[in-house]
Amino acid sequence: MAMDVLVVGGGAIGLLSALNLARKGLSVTVVDRQHAGGESSWAGGGIVSPLYPWRYGAAVTALAHWSQDFYPRLGEQLLAQTQIDPEVFVTGLYWLDLDDQAEALAWAKAHQRPLQSVDITSVYNAVPVLGAGYQQAVHMRGVANVRNPRLIKSLRAALLAMPNVTLQEHCAVSGFSQEQGRVVGVNTAQGALRAERVVLTAGAWSGELLATLGLDLPVEPVKGQMILFKCAADFLPSMVLAKGRYAIPRKDGHILVGSTLEHCGFDKTPTDDALASLKASAIELLPALADAEVVGHWAGLRPGSPDGVPFIGPVPGFAGLWLNCGHYRNGLVLAPASCQLLTDLMLGNAPIIDPAPYAPQGRLGVR
Repeated sequence: MAMDVLVVGGGAIGLLSALNLARKGLSVTVVDRQHAGGESSWAGGGIVSPLYPWRYGAAVTALAHWSQDFYPRLGEQLLAQTQIDPEVFVTGLYWLDLDDQAEALAWAKAHQRPLQSVDITSVYNAVPVLGAGYQQAVHMRGVANVRNPRLIKSLRAALLAMPNVTLQEHCAVSGFSQEQGRVVGVNTAQGALRAERVVLTAGAWSGELLATLGLDLPVEPVKGQMILFKCAADFLPSMVLAKGRYAIPRKDGHILVGSTLEHCGFDKTPTDDALASLKASAIELLPALADAEVVGHWAGLRPGSPDGVPFIGPVPGFAGLWLNCGHYRNGLVLAPASCQLLTDLMLGNAPIIDPAPYAPQGRLGVR
């Protein structure tokens, strides 16, 4: 018997889409070619804000604002349900020596967001480990980071506890099965899987799968490398960002520093050049990190999309097929709103925000 929904891709977007739909009583199967959440959802930093929110258009802003307001509740729900804490950690964020500070402040005023110019002396008082020489800063209170590997673990545990959910890991999807002009499932190495509706949430790999239908999805892999330091738990009280690089404190003293932007296909190999560059940025930002232990260095692949606007909605000409992919640098930021919007659209409910900017209609090419 066909299930209600088949979700292809078990990252944060896929798992949260599945959780929302399953909570509405639908039978859901999630398939992933490896362990769920092992790609960009695990590799990212987890700042619950676009790095430079004022540089994005209204479509990304609308999703980001809804998600930022919802994240604390999501963290509480998952902790209560699974006893795994995603660690939604509200620290605020300082941006240092911005070239476009005036634009940032104008954006904040227009959107009524709590971003404001602050005296640099107050920044050094608040973050005494900050490197010398910074001249100006803006601060947004209330910005959180989520510990994304734990978010994935918590989402996965929540799904495994639900009787109407099946998680099939290490199950690679090779293409879609169609009958009478409708997508009715997927083909895998373990055989065909059928569903009333299929949702593609495969991140950077979504374009390759849609290509099997002759569709051209403008989503490409963009490599990002990160390093992780171990410090005292109270070492860094706030997230800080300068010259395109950021430092994120976790509750236990781990400090995450990222990230690179590299266009090199599906290569995820960490490089010595990136390690040296990230270390140099880290020490410029927080000089005490020169003596801290680097406990991790890794790379992930973001699903790069035009202007960072994700594809959310039904695929025209292929009844039964839906997209929730192409979130570029903001998958973790935008996940709650994106997955709620998808759920609203699939169930015919009033959508949380205007769905038009994300609709695949008119945004896909033909191969």
